[in-house]
Amino acid sequence: MIFKKHSPLKGEITVPGDKSISHRAVMFGALAEGTTEVTNFLQGADCLSTISCFRRLGVDIENTPERILIHGKGLHGLTVPTETLDTGNSGTTTRLISGILAGQKFTSVLNGDASIQSRPMKRIMEPLSQMGADIVSLKDNGCAPLRICGSSLHGIHYSSPVASAQVKSCILLAGLYADAPTSVTEPQLSRNHTELMLAGFGADVQSRGTTATIRPDPRLSAAKITVPGDISSAAYFIAAGLMIPGSEILIRNVGINPTRDGILRVVRDMGGDVTVLNEKVSGGEPVADLLVKHSALHGTDISGGIIPTLIDELPVIAVLACMAEGTTVIRDAQELKVKESDRIAVMTENLTAMGAHVTATDDGMIIEGGHPLHGAVIDSYLDHRIAMSFAIAALAADGETEITGADCVRISYPDFYETLKALMG
Repeated sequence: MIFKKHSPLKGEITVPGDKSISHRAVMFGALAEGTTEVTNFLQGADCLSTISCFRRLGVDIENTPERILIHGKGLHGLTVPTETLDTGNSGTTTRLISGILAGQKFTSVLNGDASIQSRPMKRIMEPLSQMGADIVSLKDNGCAPLRICGSSLHGIHYSSPVASAQVKSCILLAGLYADAPTSVTEPQLSRNHTELMLAGFGADVQSRGTTATIRPDPRLSAAKITVPGDISSAAYFIAAGLMIPGSEILIRNVGINPTRDGILRVVRDMGGDVTVLNEKVSGGEPVADLLVKHSALHGTDISGGIIPTLIDELPVIAVLACMAEGTTVIRDAQELKVKESDRIAVMTENLTAMGAHVTATDDGMIIEGGHPLHGAVIDSYLDHRIAMSFAIAALAADGETEITGADCVRISYPDFYETLKALMG
């Protein structure tokens, strides 16, 4: 797919429903009693993988353009799957469902695409094993495919070496089936959608600092969920609006959960003009409209506790840093190496090809801003966030930019290119 320099970007848009919340709505609705109704569900490939897996576990799920209806089976109502549970490209599906399957009375096998088969699963296998789970990497490499034989689980207090909502959520979901309360303590607080939503379904979940605790065997009741727009999807248009001269973009109904809104704090630190309008709370999640205007940006340091709140947005933040005056340093972001691609290596390779001055480090990047970008052939490595980040970079670069594997955006934002085109007028 070919992209060219373009300015300005103007208009009003909405972005798809939050990917993290969409996944969880299906999973928790499946474990609840009654029918859960979900609107603004993200119809991306990853979330459809979650629907597919729960259908194979005996859950009746109606998927229409207007709403998702999940006819819950209760906490103990899932049935043995007759085939492998295919999680596609979805790390969220793979890791969260593992916690649920660990407490069932049957055996299941999880597998996904080539990317999933290389992503680290020991981070969930170890705590689940401590709880008494029988979970095995069938290739003995700490990756999928995974075989999970349902077991009697014990409550534990797990100190996670990584701040990961997927790890935390996996353990808390296994804790639903344990014989005593289960706690997870993180080095920094990761996104808390699991805690908020499970409480909304009736679970007893407590959060204190970086520790979340769940009590076992609750009765979960169906809920109505309106999924807010995904700030990770909004991030590309936030970046575009800030860096493309003359731009003004209004992004409606975006989730601004404080465990996810790190990009707003970073762009303000860089001098970006982003105004939060019409704040409200929907289903326990804060939501707002974001007005973004072109701004003169400067470099900043990004590290520590803010990293888990913007881990998915760092690729496009790196693009933004190229357009800022001065140096931006990203630290403590080693998690980028184990996403759909090694995002540190891939961002460095592709930005350098476009003329940017970027140095990769073990846990991030050093970006010297202010160097003009030019068109190049960009390998997306079939990573949706890489493809979308470079579509934005191309709008500020001289000449033509070609992105290979650009269709991978369907993972999280099937209509991304159409939305971008609408802003280009």
